[in-house]
Amino acid sequence: MKMAIVHDIAEAIVGDIASSCGVSKEEKNRRESEALEHMCKILGGGERADEIAELWREYEANANQKPKLLKISISLKQGKDLEEFFQSTAGKFQTDIGKAWALEIASRRRKQK
Repeated sequence: MKMAIVHDIAEAIVGDIASSCGVSKEEKNRRESEALEHMCKILGGGERADEIAELWREYEANANQKPKLLKISISLKQGKDLEEFFQSTAGKFQTDIGKAWALEIASRRRKQK
């Protein structure tokens, strides 16, 4: 839940930089990282700012299932076409629950088509 709240915190300063904006991933990451640091300074540093920064970095790194599931949820709520995502993640879930969710989602998507 906390990750869902802080995942766009840097966008409060730099705006939502979409891939169609012509900004490289490296530049987007640089801008957002600087914005995150600024937001954490505004919060006065400390444990709360550290936790926010850690959650934001975890989301950006997309290193485990939490950020991936959050990105799916956000995209679904925005009505985005997720076909590319589903194709790129097919067979990549490692945990039993991740595999079960992936099968359930695939089953529901087939029924909708």
